[in-house]
Amino acid sequence: MTRIAYVHDLSYALGEQAADIQKAETDGLLVSEPKALESAGFARHFRAADDTSAYDLAVRAVEPMESELAQTDAIVYSTCIPANANLGNEERFRVTRDVKYLMDFPASRLQNHFGLRDAFVVGLNQQACTGMLGSLRLAHNLIRAEPEIRKVLCVTSDRFPHGALYEQSYNLISDGAAACLVSVEPTGFRYVGVHAVTNGAMVMATDDQTVGSFFNYTHDLIRACVDKAGIGINEIDWFVPQNTNVKAWQILARLLGMDFERVYLSTLSEVGHVISGDNIVNLKHLEQSGKLKPGHLVLLVMAGYGSNWQCVILEKTAS
Repeated sequence: MTRIAYVHDLSYALGEQAADIQKAETDGLLVSEPKALESAGFARHFRAADDTSAYDLAVRAVEPMESELAQTDAIVYSTCIPANANLGNEERFRVTRDVKYLMDFPASRLQNHFGLRDAFVVGLNQQACTGMLGSLRLAHNLIRAEPEIRKVLCVTSDRFPHGALYEQSYNLISDGAAACLVSVEPTGFRYVGVHAVTNGAMVMATDDQTVGSFFNYTHDLIRACVDKAGIGINEIDWFVPQNTNVKAWQILARLLGMDFERVYLSTLSEVGHVISGDNIVNLKHLEQSGKLKPGHLVLLVMAGYGSNWQCVILEKTAS
């Protein structure tokens, strides 16, 4: 019998320092004019404190679900920026010339921190902003393929390095982490289907090339995902995307022939683009809004550098 996977216990954590667009410009963190980002729907973002690492943000995202972590069988830990996948000490390496100081991995630390001794870890760091959706896919497949795996913790966490610009492809970025559980427990959201596309030829695409590819690839990705799931585009009750230019989603909604009111990105203005965490952030807010009903189909979609596009369909359960 094929086992069904469910996504639940959504959680996220943001950098400690909130700032509006004007402050971001004053601090020299933007490429675009503030009014351009404001017209795209952005208002403020969050930056991690100087002594806060991506791993610290991951711990904070997982802490609210700590009581649900018993008998976790696996951890899928996703990062967008490769440097955030390693807590190694380069200075110590240079002194000792011992490469073990470059191999201090956050997923293993997270396993130890929460006492998840029976959980094996998987690191995922080459799917850019789509990494959390890739984590859901891996967790779902692990549950289906290995009978002993019943619960998987999915985490994504990134913070920009000191001195970095906080704008990418015309999006205002926030440091942050997101987490959820994927398990056989029938609660939260039933995992329905997935589709992904990678175009490695665009690995170093410019911002304009990235924006230019958004509409065709995202349109085709969503169409392919619903086709694979055997449902129609109009059967999707909610589209929960990444926090990107609201006008882009107005255009894409028309291309897909759907009502823009079904696109839920309520956190865009106040949270910004939380790298790989947007889908979880927006889905959690949708869940809390009271608008979700049992049986509602939700489509999570994300585009990222690499270039990667991923789409996951979930169904709201009664519990």
